[in-house]
Amino acid sequence: MATETIDKEILRGGQFLVKETNCEDIFTPEDFSEEQKMMKESVIEFVDREIWPHKPRFEKKDYALTEEVMRKAGELGLLGVAVPEKYDGLGMGFVTTMLVCDYISGATGSIATAFGAHTGIGTMPITLYGTEEQRQKYVPKLATGEWFGAYCLTEPGAGSDANSGKTKATLSEDGKYYSISGQKMWISNAGFCDVMIVFARIEDDKNITGFIVENDPENGITMGEEEQKLGIHSSSTRQVFFNETKVPVENMLAGRGEGFKIAMNALNVGRIKLAAACLDAQRRIITNATKYANERVQFKTPIANFGAIKLKLAEMATSAYVGESASYRAAKNIEDRITLRMEAGNTHQEAELKGVEEYAIECSILKVAVSEDVQNCSDEGIQIYGGMGFSADTPMEAAWRDARIARIYEGTNEINRMLAVGMLVKKAMKGHVDLLNPAQAVASELTSIPSFETPDFSELFSEEKDMVKKLKKVFLMVAGSAVQKYGTDLEKHQQTLLAAADILIEIYMAESAILRTEKNAKRFGEDSQEVQIAMSQLYLYHAVDIISVKAKESIISFAEGDEQRMMLMGLKRFTKYQNMPNIGAMRKTIAEKVSAEGKYPF
Repeated sequence: MATETIDKEILRGGQFLVKETNCEDIFTPEDFSEEQKMMKESVIEFVDREIWPHKPRFEKKDYALTEEVMRKAGELGLLGVAVPEKYDGLGMGFVTTMLVCDYISGATGSIATAFGAHTGIGTMPITLYGTEEQRQKYVPKLATGEWFGAYCLTEPGAGSDANSGKTKATLSEDGKYYSISGQKMWISNAGFCDVMIVFARIEDDKNITGFIVENDPENGITMGEEEQKLGIHSSSTRQVFFNETKVPVENMLAGRGEGFKIAMNALNVGRIKLAAACLDAQRRIITNATKYANERVQFKTPIANFGAIKLKLAEMATSAYVGESASYRAAKNIEDRITLRMEAGNTHQEAELKGVEEYAIECSILKVAVSEDVQNCSDEGIQIYGGMGFSADTPMEAAWRDARIARIYEGTNEINRMLAVGMLVKKAMKGHVDLLNPAQAVASELTSIPSFETPDFSELFSEEKDMVKKLKKVFLMVAGSAVQKYGTDLEKHQQTLLAAADILIEIYMAESAILRTEKNAKRFGEDSQEVQIAMSQLYLYHAVDIISVKAKESIISFAEGDEQRMMLMGLKRFTKYQNMPNIGAMRKTIAEKVSAEGKYPF
């Protein structure tokens, strides 16, 4: 891996917007190593044996079953994939941890939530921020499933504003322990956890502090009843109350006032892992919907043969393919950055923290895009099933309910949209991403006479890649003008930020699919990628439409007169196809492949 890392240019987070990426430099699911393929198959086998057959029990709030499955996952080593071997984990790279999260999460949101809460926000803060003594004491038990973890951050008055929590930590007179008092809510795994990461404020500190707290009812810890939720029915979710809970001073995590930093970095990892957790859910929805469409006969023909159903199957498969492409592209970027930092002398903890933090923009993009795709996919799955889809006797109803939480987890999608653009602007101000010069170049292009030469688009994806370049110009035009107009007050103009974020998201997702397909066409032949080419082109077509609408909304909101007219003309120029793709034919090609295979086949 180290040699591969050195032999290619690794873009910094956010630089995809201003630098061209070669298809050879990205990682795709087709690049999985033999070890990763074996891991994937073993996880699928585990899910098909221990989770999928028991879906009705998960929907009936069988919390004991969730705990039992999690313990079995621990025995197989699946809870310790990301944990270094010295703490009884498997010590695997970031891509493999994504892969396990992906395939273990598809059968039910209850296990997806329990797994994510335990391995991510339950274990990771200790692994990355704990002292050696803390890691030796807690991480092996968490990695093997002997103990389970939970994460106590959210409070009744502190949701998105995580640093405003009221839970207090008071140092004892002898200086040996802190007494924690307060209320936490929406705590996943609360009903069966052994240890919790708890955030509290010491005195009037500006920032909260993290603590490792063992779950002991005799130490002032009580639980509310299980929450009654729309979905993820067998995910244990409770309020947790702390009343003078004594925590030894040596259980402070990182330093005093470091809790907000821990929380934010945990969210970065949580966001890309949440995207991964939505991928196999989409695959399973598509597979079940396809099987039903092939078997359900109306008007003497399977409904899979109807154009309206083909449209749905094509769009569902396309979204899943694009989500995979972007998620594993970013995961490998993170893994390569971690490797580089370790080669430069960073500890594993420092390298992983900084590696993920570098791609915080991409993590937010993926969280938003894939969580919305899985909701749309499940909704269309219900529609394909028709009346049966609304019944709890079919898998679509539960899939739809479980998908809904993904847009709220790890920061709402609205928060993540604004974060993605805000972080990009901050990176530009720090000089990590050069937005100024490309934005000025686009501004100059708007006032210049456009070229009337007909470009040569004879090579595969030549027009599509040219279109992606033009879409990047749209973002630079809109965001550059907005920054110029609003300056440091940009964050107050949330509608503009949301629109800019949608443009950014569509660029990253579309480019990721095109690069994946281009790479595979070069090594496996274009004929083998006919359907993948159609999916990449179909997604880009939609991306152009979305970007046109969002950019126009922004331009007419903050620009006037000649500036507005010039930007609208630029928008028209930057979103114009030379050869408009045949959307109907592409959908037909995709749907017929999915229908013939009877599953999501990519």
